[in-house]
Amino acid sequence: MNPFKRIQYNAPVILSFALLSLLALGLAELTNGQSNRLIFSVYRAPFSDPLMYIRLFTHAIGHANLAHFFNNFMIILIIGPMLEERYGAKWLVIMMVVTAFVTGVLHVIISDAAKLGASGIVFMLILLGSFTNLQRGRVPLTLILALVIYIGREIVASAGADTTNIAYMTHIVGGLCGAMFGFIANKDALK
Repeated sequence: MNPFKRIQYNAPVILSFALLSLLALGLAELTNGQSNRLIFSVYRAPFSDPLMYIRLFTHAIGHANLAHFFNNFMIILIIGPMLEERYGAKWLVIMMVVTAFVTGVLHVIISDAAKLGASGIVFMLILLGSFTNLQRGRVPLTLILALVIYIGREIVASAGADTTNIAYMTHIVGGLCGAMFGFIANKDALK
């Protein structure tokens, strides 16, 4: 019996996102980082550059190196499948695309530096995950703690950071996107 027949592609959105990111990392290695600069990083560019609009989304696929990739996908692969099952593939894709877009636009507005990586989506998933055990009329303590710990930590860390490093802002905005999506998707349970 083939042991690979027993393996299930159980979270197509999350697994496809991980594979796309791994392929982008491989391409970056093959091109000595040029594909990251051209396609998988977001940075301020002229409005006449058609790739600028694509990069507003694709920056979440790019990663600087294997350590950066593993740090993001260790969390995404743990939390993501549960959220994909709970909210469905279509809604998870929408949440991920919106988060990538919002963090990309914010980065272009605030910083001149290039940024890449899925950390905004990581923080979105972490905060969204705090909504999974909602009971009608109650706010989970895990949601409050996640907001305080994850967002609070990033706010405190950003206070002493170099202002050209937008990663803190990406984390904060990603987390706020997750909280917003959680409140929207669970508005009936929160009444």
